[in-house]
Amino acid sequence: MRPSGRQIGEMRTVSIETGITKHAEGSCLIKIGDTHVLCTASIEDRPPPFLKNTGLGWVTAEYGMLPRATHSRNRREAASGKQSGRTQEIQRLIGRALRAGVDRVALGERQITVDCDVLQADGGTRCASITGGWVALRLAVNKLLKSGIIVSDPIMDHVAAVSCGVYAGQSILDLDYAEDSEAGTDGNFVLTGANRLIEVQMSAEGATFSRTEMGELLDLAEAGIKTLVAAQKAAI
Repeated sequence: MRPSGRQIGEMRTVSIETGITKHAEGSCLIKIGDTHVLCTASIEDRPPPFLKNTGLGWVTAEYGMLPRATHSRNRREAASGKQSGRTQEIQRLIGRALRAGVDRVALGERQITVDCDVLQADGGTRCASITGGWVALRLAVNKLLKSGIIVSDPIMDHVAAVSCGVYAGQSILDLDYAEDSEAGTDGNFVLTGANRLIEVQMSAEGATFSRTEMGELLDLAEAGIKTLVAAQKAAI
């Protein structure tokens, strides 16, 4: 039995509300259970220096957690003068994931930065950030298309992410914190709407896993991605 009472293949409740902030070209608040992330997309009409005069655009991401997103207060990273290794790893993952769904030639020489700020954390913050970040990115690109700044849609497919793991000997979908902290195997799966794999992060946290179990987790992930993509479509 899962602590939440959910079935092994049952997602937490998913909701995505758009138009959260006034100034960002795209924004949404994604809630997956008790994990809440504010995602905004900002357009700059110039690429990063390393892409100047290449004809290619760029999508990047930044990630952070509010001090009381968790049970106890975490010191702001700005106060220490540097980001933690975890923060850097997560925001690089978000950027890689979102770029995988973008035609950078069609985007043109501009940069879109997706900011993901965790308001409340209960497991799966990086997955929620990718899923909500895509919605913010999609809304920002829609503005470029509507204004005629670009004529071809650079968004090739939906991008979403979900966690799966082995908890109490069972393969389960969408781990909350209670499950994630006790899982023997933990994995994050980033897929497109067409079920193409972008990235898989899996590790044996307390016990090794078999190829069969890995397949079970991927099957669960594909089902979870369908739920998330449906929520993305409903939001936009």
